[in-house]
Amino acid sequence: MNTKFILALVFALQVSLSLSEVPAPSQELVDKYEALKATFYKRMVNAYVKLQGAVADSDQAPQTRELIESLKDRPELQAFVKVASALGTEAAPMVDRARASLLGLYEHYLRPHVGEGLNNAIDQIKVFLDQHMPAE
Repeated sequence: MNTKFILALVFALQVSLSLSEVPAPSQELVDKYEALKATFYKRMVNAYVKLQGAVADSDQAPQTRELIESLKDRPELQAFVKVASALGTEAAPMVDRARASLLGLYEHYLRPHVGEGLNNAIDQIKVFLDQHMPAE
């Protein structure tokens, strides 16, 4: 009985130690992630520019401008923007470490099983987004 208990304890320790060692992602995966992220940001900026153009061409453009100007002058919004930007600055290194850890875990444990399917799905989504929300 003691032997089974010792083996179970050793196995539990090995599992807990292996979980604390997070593999680093390969440079290829990091580059692919960064390229997808940059394309996503470009799509969002282009959508925002198109939205601004649509609002400017609408009948309610002067009212919308007045609302935005009144919001800019509110001290509550200014305080929120200051707090949010400070939090973003403080959290950036932690977010980068978490992102690298998650990419490493994905590459080591999930990519061999779902990588090809995920890549195909991303390629199909790109075709749709290129038609409706282009990056350029």
